[in-house]
Amino acid sequence: MPARFIAVVIALSFSFNAWAQAWPDRDWAQAPAPRTAAVEALEGYAFPARNDVTRQGVRTDALLVIKDGQIIYEHYAAPITATTAHSTWSISKSLMATVLGVAYGEGRFQLDDPVAHYFQPMNHHPEVRVQDLLHWASGLDWQEDYEYAPLNSSVVAMLYTRGRNDMAGFTASTRSFAAPGQVFRYSSGDSNLLSAALENMVGPHDYHDYPWRVLFAPLGIDSAVWETDTSGVFVASSYAYMTARDLGRVGLLMQRGGRWQDRQLLPKAWVDFNLRPFEHAVAAPGEATAGGQWWLNVPVGPAPRPWPAAPADTFAALGHWGQALYVLPGQKLVVVRYGDDRDASYQHNELLKRVLAAFGGEGAP
Repeated sequence: MPARFIAVVIALSFSFNAWAQAWPDRDWAQAPAPRTAAVEALEGYAFPARNDVTRQGVRTDALLVIKDGQIIYEHYAAPITATTAHSTWSISKSLMATVLGVAYGEGRFQLDDPVAHYFQPMNHHPEVRVQDLLHWASGLDWQEDYEYAPLNSSVVAMLYTRGRNDMAGFTASTRSFAAPGQVFRYSSGDSNLLSAALENMVGPHDYHDYPWRVLFAPLGIDSAVWETDTSGVFVASSYAYMTARDLGRVGLLMQRGGRWQDRQLLPKAWVDFNLRPFEHAVAAPGEATAGGQWWLNVPVGPAPRPWPAAPADTFAALGHWGQALYVLPGQKLVVVRYGDDRDASYQHNELLKRVLAAFGGEGAP
């Protein structure tokens, strides 16, 4: 059989598979799941009556469930609506990793490139590579404390005080505590160094519309807002905003291996890197394991997997105060959860357990 004929058959098969799957249009097709006791149990957990004066307990602002590319469940708590661009907090980190995936596919950088090639202040740390930042393993002595230790917090200083004008430059001025790539230490500073590096990867002229041009527009996302610091660098650690539906589009892209309709928007090698556990990752019980700026439901050492109610291939983008984008590939599920949780009431595993009971179907654990 001629090679040209085989290539045409493969291309047609790929196009048919993309066409056969449900893809969101501007308004996104809906196929609401029936009301069941399991759905009511999910709502009882996600949207309980609560005392907003004390801000105690679970407070969900938005919950969206997508299955096979269609919205099957959607609920909001006032004043949040389907058109509200909600704070994603540290989901921003996974969004930046997704933007970087497009740049990687364009040949703008390699994972083992020194970060200093793209951001000159990192000349003080010449051995730090791009992949080290993606693993939160720069070796920089960073303290990711928020309300609990604000005076010692690197991230509070970066976002709100002496580092706020040039967040990547502030991070680059941090001393080292370990060799790059050898120790996991979660760091919003590492994520902002990636954002600063992206500026020189794509060029200053293209940088400020790059996420919209290469990722948001192809996915049909029109609600995205991404704040910059005073130096003009996107705050990749914290300050992206979008609607639940638009964030769900990013989840669907990842659930389908970086493909969007008939286009491989993210290289498969990039998605594989995102979803591969960092070999030096550490995690407390119940905490997800670091991949490439995404979080994985795989155990560290002999411990059980972080979310035992969910399949092992579940992965997520997570943010402060309970923001979450969960992807469950085996169930073809994408779940967006926005919230405002000021205590430890909300639990990822509990929500995932109830989502799977309501919508998981075959293949649920």
